[in-house]
Amino acid sequence: MNNLDDTDTAGTPDLTGTAVVVTGGTRGIGAVIARRYLAAGAQVLVCGRTEPESLPEAAGRSAVFVSADIRMPDQAVAVIDAAVSHFGRLDILINNAGGAPSADSATVSPRFVTAIVTLNLLAPFYMAQPANAVMQSQETGGLIINIGSVAGRDPAPGTAAYSAAKAGLTVLTRALGMDFAPKVRVNQVTVGLVRTELSHLYYGDAAGQDRVASTIPMGRMAEPADIAAACLLLSSPLAGYVNGTELIVDGGGEFPARHLAAEP
Repeated sequence: MNNLDDTDTAGTPDLTGTAVVVTGGTRGIGAVIARRYLAAGAQVLVCGRTEPESLPEAAGRSAVFVSADIRMPDQAVAVIDAAVSHFGRLDILINNAGGAPSADSATVSPRFVTAIVTLNLLAPFYMAQPANAVMQSQETGGLIINIGSVAGRDPAPGTAAYSAAKAGLTVLTRALGMDFAPKVRVNQVTVGLVRTELSHLYYGDAAGQDRVASTIPMGRMAEPADIAAACLLLSSPLAGYVNGTELIVDGGGEFPARHLAAEP
């Protein structure tokens, strides 16, 4: 199967008039998610700590940018307020901002652990609360999508704080799915290995990335457009009864290490 193009709208739900917030939507996976929603007709607001040189664009329209550090609860509220101010409503929140560099668990500082857990677990909670308040007041309710990671159930070396936070995010998704229903659904797209502009920092050069891809049943790492497509799938009316659960986008996982070790 060919890789998805991040501007391909085939099979995309019509989201004309829908108001969407994408945290961390100025680069990487978040920017592609923002572009795909713009292409689907949505109005999109992205946030980040620094305004980029260019904002996500599609279908002749551009995302709105708000500068915010969503690790701070008051700034998370301000992002939701800005979306309502710009669009008059909020239909979908995508908690995409996250990530962490590798760190030695034996020596990592408490400050580092706090920062990683705050970004990957607490910030989505800080965003979800004010978003839910807006969505509950709307006749059509709303949808919250958390971007999780397979690290939350299968940690790699050097990812203790990140993996623990992502595991917590999965449980948070289930809990909020119960607490916010029936008007607001909360789901998670759990992401496997993704090829981005930063892949070389984790997997080495192109040859190294190809070797990593060979461990995945689909024969390739995900592209950011694959993650965006999963979000759009959950945003479709056909997913209206899907709540408090994960959509795992990892290409089938990875072949067992024992299998790879036994290969000649």
